[in-house]
Amino acid sequence: MYWFACARRCVLSAETLERAAPSAAGVVVRPSPRPRTALRRAVPALGLFAAARLTGTAVLALWAWHLDRSPRALLARSLDSEWYAAIAAHGYGRTLHLPGGAVHSDLAFFPLYPGLVRAVSTVLPVTGGTAGLLVSWASAAVAAWGVYLVAERTAGRATATWLVLLWGMLPHSIVLSMAYTEPVMTALAAWSLYALLTRRWLWAGTLAALAGLSRPSGIAVAAAVLAAAAWELWRRRGRAGPRVWAAAAVAPAGWLAYVLWVGVRRHDPLGGYFAVQDGWTSRFDFAQGTLRVVRDMLLRPAQFGFTMALVITAAGVLLFALLLLAEPGRRPPLPVLVYTGVLVLITVGGSGFFESKPRFLLPAFPLLLPLAAAMARARPRAAITVAVALAGLSFCYGAYALTLARMAL
Repeated sequence: MYWFACARRCVLSAETLERAAPSAAGVVVRPSPRPRTALRRAVPALGLFAAARLTGTAVLALWAWHLDRSPRALLARSLDSEWYAAIAAHGYGRTLHLPGGAVHSDLAFFPLYPGLVRAVSTVLPVTGGTAGLLVSWASAAVAAWGVYLVAERTAGRATATWLVLLWGMLPHSIVLSMAYTEPVMTALAAWSLYALLTRRWLWAGTLAALAGLSRPSGIAVAAAVLAAAAWELWRRRGRAGPRVWAAAAVAPAGWLAYVLWVGVRRHDPLGGYFAVQDGWTSRFDFAQGTLRVVRDMLLRPAQFGFTMALVITAAGVLLFALLLLAEPGRRPPLPVLVYTGVLVLITVGGSGFFESKPRFLLPAFPLLLPLAAAMARARPRAAITVAVALAGLSFCYGAYALTLARMAL
């Protein structure tokens, strides 16, 4: 594929930036480029990301047509997408009582994504499924730009370009082309982290609040803002400006507001939301559920999708350990580490839907920093060979997961 040959050329043509000197909190203080300049610098990475996602979607479409199935239905009406489309069209209130006692309530789904879908379907002459795809595709592009900017400030342009490309070629990156919430959350998270790295406290807090309205794991963005604010307050002996205090106050507001709203609606302000999640068998049990699934997989044959989920989750834990153990000059800033660590903790420590854990880790893009740095340092032929292999795995696994696998994505 021609665009892979361009990958290394784009990376090598990108002028390597000098590393910024971080503050004690690990927050970069170098002046940020203007928006037009920042976008122009990101164009090679965004082009490679778009090529990867378009190719992956094309492979899925060809395979779906071969099986006499609709690619649009697979992308726009799969599993959780149906719940979001129903919320966008009719609001909350749907509950399913399943055999075995499980109770699936739509209150488990946070409101930002269906709100965006409803807004798009109101403004444009499109249905909920198409509106969901438009929201996700636009969010994925904005997320890729934010991912690039965060990586550029922490590791340089070459590593940032590879990071964006690798993120678009993860085995489960087909989710970035689906009507799911991960692209929206990743966009908000990446830009909130970038705002922290450039000391735009109010923007960081506001985007974190919106991220908290997108997914349960959006609380990870608020955790990053709170950690950065706490360090700033400690470093300045409590004399930080009002913007730091405001960011810390606003960041968790979105997540807390929705959790409390569900609690009030369920007549249990503090426990109502968690009871809803329990009905989906989704709870934080300090990895007990995860360990039970792993034990069962070792004792009896498992579906390929479950095996992939185990491999990807284990790789995520290993990559986070590499981030923590990196040399001080190469270790990501504190907000990036906190954000990534909370996402990994939520994913590994939570039970229910083990097969979906790779999707839950998709917003944890900093996990790919060690791999991106290695690709930036590798010889051109070796880097392109690895990239082609990863792309083949990503495109084929995406088609398999949506057409052949008998499991949730």
